[in-house]
Amino acid sequence: MTETHTHSLDSGTRPLVFGEVLFDAFPDGEEVLGGAPFNVAWHLRGFGLDPLLVSRVGSDPRGEQVEAAMRDWGMDLAGLQHDSDHPTGLVAVTLVRGQPEFEILPDRAYDHIAATNALRASVGADIALIYHGTLALRMEESHAALQGLRRVLSRPVWMDINLRANGWERNRVERLLRDVAWLKLNDAELHEMIGGTAGDMVDLERAARGLGKKYGIGNLVLTLGERGAVVITGGMSYHGVPAPVDTLVDTVGAGDAFSAVALLGHLRGWMPEYTLRRALEFSSHVCGIRGAIPHDRTTYREFLERWGTGT
Repeated sequence: MTETHTHSLDSGTRPLVFGEVLFDAFPDGEEVLGGAPFNVAWHLRGFGLDPLLVSRVGSDPRGEQVEAAMRDWGMDLAGLQHDSDHPTGLVAVTLVRGQPEFEILPDRAYDHIAATNALRASVGADIALIYHGTLALRMEESHAALQGLRRVLSRPVWMDINLRANGWERNRVERLLRDVAWLKLNDAELHEMIGGTAGDMVDLERAARGLGKKYGIGNLVLTLGERGAVVITGGMSYHGVPAPVDTLVDTVGAGDAFSAVALLGHLRGWMPEYTLRRALEFSSHVCGIRGAIPHDRTTYREFLERWGTGT
């Protein structure tokens, strides 16, 4: 995707991914590793990039599982902090009339990412851009750490709004929006930010452009579930429809899969229409597997081979 922000990518090659890593705990006792930033960093590593995940886990068995999974996947551990006072992130999943409901437990390790440690891991690490969401910014310590990274590294920022209940503050999100290169959100999040609704594609695109204009953002990605996605960049709009899913298993992590390929395409200089099509294709693939992240490296290799080197 073409970069229209004033920052240059010349001085870095690695994406810095900031935010939560957590487990989804299901009623049957199963726990699934995830968290949107973790999922994005996992995919980027699968596609052959070397992301720096800046997060924090507890000094507990779940934290040990996170570290082991990252090590086995070949991920850089330099940005993973350990916390002896706060436990690793956890989301309690319950089923209500067959539908899942999520309780994101408060005051977890990722709420306390230390700015000093984050900067120590990041400065000199060949960072090209910063990717983050909003959940890990719900408490001041992690918010301050991100602000420090954005200020000191001075790299383009990709912000992926995740407006979880009781997990964001409007004023904080609005302040962060004023200095981002790219914004990604879905239709429900767009409605939340504009304080209204937009029905058809024309209205949705108009609303997205209006939001971008309000905050000075020239590059936006709007995901629309079964209706696909829209990319607005360089004054142009690109529309894409989802790739077919042979067998729908769940939609967990589909947006994170899209984000990872969008970042990959950006860093590799793909044309916007190619990036959009490939992001939708990989997102659909993730809807056909259990959970948010494939654990088979072959999956990523096959996608890269299919996409080739064309831009």
